[in-house]
Amino acid sequence: MSREDLYTAVAPFPTPFNLCDYFLERNLREGRADKVALIVGDERRTYAQLAARVRRLCSAMRRAGLRAEERVLIALPDGFEFAETWFATLRAGGVFAMVNPLMKREQFEYYLAYTKARIVVTHSDVLPEIAEAARSSRFCETMLVVGPRAAGGIGYEAALEREDASGALAELEPTGPDDLAGWLFTSGSTGHPKGCVHTHGDFAYSTETYALRVAGYRESDVCISVPKLFFGYATGTNLMFPFRVGASAVLFPERATPEELFLQIERHRPTFLTGVPTMFNNMLRSEHITRADLSSLRVALSAGEALPAQLYSDWKARTGVEILDGIGSAEMFHIYISNYPGDVKLGSLGRVVPGYEAVIVDAEGRPVADGEPGRLRVRGGSTALCYWADKRKSRETFQGEWCTSADIFRRDQDGYFYYEGRDDDLLKVSGIFVSPLEIENVLLAHEAVAEVCVLGHEDEERLVKPLALVVLKPGLVGDDALAARLKAHCKEKLAPYKYPRWFVWREALPKNDRGKVARKDLKAELHKR
Repeated sequence: MSREDLYTAVAPFPTPFNLCDYFLERNLREGRADKVALIVGDERRTYAQLAARVRRLCSAMRRAGLRAEERVLIALPDGFEFAETWFATLRAGGVFAMVNPLMKREQFEYYLAYTKARIVVTHSDVLPEIAEAARSSRFCETMLVVGPRAAGGIGYEAALEREDASGALAELEPTGPDDLAGWLFTSGSTGHPKGCVHTHGDFAYSTETYALRVAGYRESDVCISVPKLFFGYATGTNLMFPFRVGASAVLFPERATPEELFLQIERHRPTFLTGVPTMFNNMLRSEHITRADLSSLRVALSAGEALPAQLYSDWKARTGVEILDGIGSAEMFHIYISNYPGDVKLGSLGRVVPGYEAVIVDAEGRPVADGEPGRLRVRGGSTALCYWADKRKSRETFQGEWCTSADIFRRDQDGYFYYEGRDDDLLKVSGIFVSPLEIENVLLAHEAVAEVCVLGHEDEERLVKPLALVVLKPGLVGDDALAARLKAHCKEKLAPYKYPRWFVWREALPKNDRGKVARKDLKAELHKR
């Protein structure tokens, strides 16, 4: 397929071009000023109300010193303020960098140093972990704080109240489609997150292709998401994509448990559900499923980890709603291979999204025959420019318009793709990449642990979760009580989904000829269990 044929799926974006205008302001011009854009609990905000607050926040950011192409670190729970900050950053010509607000101080320190963000927008509930990290940062100058306590920062609402939505500082930055817009974070084999650098045009390209031509967003839709907005998968499906068509999105800051999700669905009657296999499984296994009314749902999306065929069948039988499973990445922003409405092939990730091209190659980069496994190479109009500050890894992954994934796939003769695993040691838990090294380092900090190796292991529903093989310090015996203490230790230091679900007590761990733990041997051993 020629480059010209590939990109005919999307007309060229004009200059100037700014995502704040493309996703938000266009709804005012198209007559949806009074339509509900966002719903949080009992509160609703229209497109006009949101746009006015975004303009004032844009003014406040510029007054605080934000310049074009500078990063703004967003560490917020889902809510109105997340969307306002995201749009205001773009309106000012800044670059958004979104992180999990549930992280620990050391992680915030890393992101602050890596992004060199001069402005941080966060919540008072996050202050116990982020405040000291921001104060000690060489770069952070302003911290806007949502909520009742600012703790040395600037109150978010107070900052907005001082600004004029029609003033010069609130004007839309005349960026172009190739100007920098946002970083999406992924994890490398060392466990250090890397920022995939994307332009305004990248995000619009995925919207015009996947969101409109595959997922089929409509103005009448009400959308809700299991993943939170800091995760690019959800930023797309529950903010960008619904705003592109003037739909409404439901946000909730609470943890996405089955009970909370059933409550939100009953309350707001969404038509579009963004999920991950773990949550679909948990919903079906919940005691509330027998009385839950899911009849409002029209479409369900899944990504982040492989969707077991049986889980799809069980969900479809219970709800009558298809799950459109697909594969995307931070490197490409969003989903580029997907099942289509009315064309779901069980066990597969579907077909290539219009506007993208994908091939499976061997270790030398040569295309393999259908049915043969290999690394996935994909190209389209949303390929990231690079990994920030990692030239070597950028060259390994990005080759011109092409992006070579660490994922292993195969394709059948009908053009459907199947996920086979990864060629490194990263785990995907609840749809998010997890570094075993990060979990191992936390466990090694516990007084009982001498050595540890963390691997992925499938539970009874064939969903991958962390398993820890542990060598204890002399005199200690592994039992359920110790396993419980180690789980609690991990939950205290890590995001909730990262703790090991199982512990295997070992006398020793096998080593290779360089003295490193032989993960391959342990994986083979675990496979036999």
